[in-house]
Amino acid sequence: MSLAQPILVFDIETVTDLQAGRHLYQLELSDEATEAALAKIFRQDKGHDFPPLVLHNVVCISGLWIENQEIKLFSWTQEQYTEKQLLQRFVQIFEHQRPILVSWNGSQFDLPVIMQRCLYHGISAAALYDHGEWNRHKRQDNYQNRYQLRHTDSMDDLSQFNLRHIQKLDEIAQFLGFPGKRIAQGYHVAQQVKDAQWDEMSAHCEGDVLNTWLIYLRWSLLRGFIDEQAHQLWIEHTIAYLKQQPKQQTYLKKKKKSAQST
Repeated sequence: MSLAQPILVFDIETVTDLQAGRHLYQLELSDEATEAALAKIFRQDKGHDFPPLVLHNVVCISGLWIENQEIKLFSWTQEQYTEKQLLQRFVQIFEHQRPILVSWNGSQFDLPVIMQRCLYHGISAAALYDHGEWNRHKRQDNYQNRYQLRHTDSMDDLSQFNLRHIQKLDEIAQFLGFPGKRIAQGYHVAQQVKDAQWDEMSAHCEGDVLNTWLIYLRWSLLRGFIDEQAHQLWIEHTIAYLKQQPKQQTYLKKKKKSAQST
């Protein structure tokens, strides 16, 4: 048994779009004051300071590409690209190929944010968001419908689409002996952007991607898509690849420690 390929496991990092927030709420304030004002508005409206989807500025997209048994980990950040360019690079993947998409909470957050921001920048993403309007074969095989395999949102699947059963990525990863989060309390993407800590940000995003991939492998074993031998081979293959990636040595050390403790 083998996994359908190619596979793209992905995750995004975002900050509040202060310019759009100023426009939306008619604020004439400095960046710092705008950030504080928007957080207060969000708390009043929603009970928390998490921005609405339209105000998430995508600053990093990380992914793991698996094809023909080859693995490639990558990150694009606003150190090199504008948000529009990041989004264009991501959606162009689907113009050329139709990978199995794997995420954690991608159905509720990552893909809706990407859609709203593509709408904002005037980017066409038909291959990603087509429900079958233009290609009828995609009616039962697209990235939007929850219960199809073209996009596997591992959080949704492991909760059996029940909000009461939802677990955090960090908890499931550590439960299975994977590293989980590799950062201290108080991690704040906006501060990393201000401090130009792009490598630290992308390392964190890639860590979430790797955890999602390893959970997906275990889920594939659970569902019978691969057998125990194939599962073990994929784990070993992934570890061998990561050993050649200098930025992932901390991840490997924490994986070993977590696996031993479980």
